[in-house]
Amino acid sequence: MITFVTGTDTDIGKTVVTAALAVLAGESVAVVKPAQTGVAPDEPGDLAEVERLSGVTTLHEGVRLPEPLAPTTAARRAGIKLPSVEECAASIDELARTYDTVLVEGAGGLLVGLDADGNNLADLAEHLTQPFRFVVVARAGLGTLNHTGLTVAALRSRGLPVEGLVIGSWPAAPDLAERCNLEDLPTTSGAAILGRIPADAGKLSREEFRSAAPGWFE
Repeated sequence: MITFVTGTDTDIGKTVVTAALAVLAGESVAVVKPAQTGVAPDEPGDLAEVERLSGVTTLHEGVRLPEPLAPTTAARRAGIKLPSVEECAASIDELARTYDTVLVEGAGGLLVGLDADGNNLADLAEHLTQPFRFVVVARAGLGTLNHTGLTVAALRSRGLPVEGLVIGSWPAAPDLAERCNLEDLPTTSGAAILGRIPADAGKLSREEFRSAAPGWFE
């Protein structure tokens, strides 16, 4: 099964969620990042963090871009040609024939462009031949009801399957809005909450992370 890890925004915990899902997936898992932005050639990117936390070593980074911008913008400014979403889909399909689980972490939100034609993660998914689903990473606080509802609606308007939501950073002492959102998100988005990742989970050691991750999901 191919699982896309997308989000309602940037910097909401997609990488840590991807690492946690990799732990849950077991031994036969590969992780793909079609576009990594905001890192230099010799700097560790999101996949290095997934490996550090989960221990998964089958990692595939599509293209690396130095500026912390949307892939289409960063590639244009750097004069780098982006692979098409068709090419990305073919690579992901091939991995899915070998591994039980393929996790695909998006860049920014769902509709951020991934290739020179402006195609996004949803467009990429439509070129797959293997089974897939989307997991949407959401914020806990104010604004998340609208952002999450819009993301889920965009997926469903294209007939793309939504497995559910994961709150990317759940505080140790949630405030009123966060507690209410936990109850309201499934109703307003129509998608179940699959799990909550504790704030600062990314600071755990690999052993601590792997031990704790199963308890973060329903």
